[in-house]
Amino acid sequence: MDAAVQVLADLHAESQALDDLVGRDGLDWAAPTPAAGWTVAHQIGHLAWTDGKALVSVRAPQEFGEELRHALAGGADYVDAAACEQARKPAAQLLAEWRTGRAALADALAKAEPRAKFPWYGPPMSVASMATARLMETWAHGLDVREAFGLAPEPSERLRHIARLGVRTRDFAFGVHGLTPPAAEFRVELRGPAGELWAFGPEDAEQRVSGDALEFCLVVTQRRDRGDTSLLAVGPDADAWLRIAQAFAGPPGRGRGDDATTTPGKTA
Repeated sequence: MDAAVQVLADLHAESQALDDLVGRDGLDWAAPTPAAGWTVAHQIGHLAWTDGKALVSVRAPQEFGEELRHALAGGADYVDAAACEQARKPAAQLLAEWRTGRAALADALAKAEPRAKFPWYGPPMSVASMATARLMETWAHGLDVREAFGLAPEPSERLRHIARLGVRTRDFAFGVHGLTPPAAEFRVELRGPAGELWAFGPEDAEQRVSGDALEFCLVVTQRRDRGDTSLLAVGPDADAWLRIAQAFAGPPGRGRGDDATTTPGKTA
């Protein structure tokens, strides 16, 4: 199966898993989540808002420059302000808008030229990378919603996309922290949900990371500090990477409490 087709299918599945949770009758959308100041409504509102920005990027990339100017002018409060505005909407309206928006984005990505590059808050993205970023963010914010209700993560094969994105954003993570990325590739070996091995990078690499795939994904989306996991780093550069890893664009994330991920500020 084509990479873009597969990740779009998995994005749909990840979104539906979260939809099944927040779409339940009687769910408290005002429940606080681990992101400071964010309720369930903020989390879903943020996803709907970011899907809308992605749709602009795909359908009208020439207009995205204005969006970047707004983001820069808004500074660290830009994403928070948008989430707060979204969260003021009735839950039923917000849920309907998220559903409509994510369907429109999926349709636009499915019809787009696979080799096209779309502008974003970080490096430009292809169809597959844009879909992967949306899957990563949906999963990460879904974790926040689940945690609000005392629900543990449910690892799936879809984590492979997030793990790959975490590996591919290694150099970005160093750069956004003002550090020179290591010249050599790392070897990353992760244990998937079914016990399978997911390997990235050359087998003979000196700098290495190994451990559980879920824990790695939690670290690169800044939902866990690496010190709270059993991930193993061999080599000083690999160890440094796990302390700053972020599979999302924008400025450096400030850790679990700020829940940063695809756009500047509080995202995922």
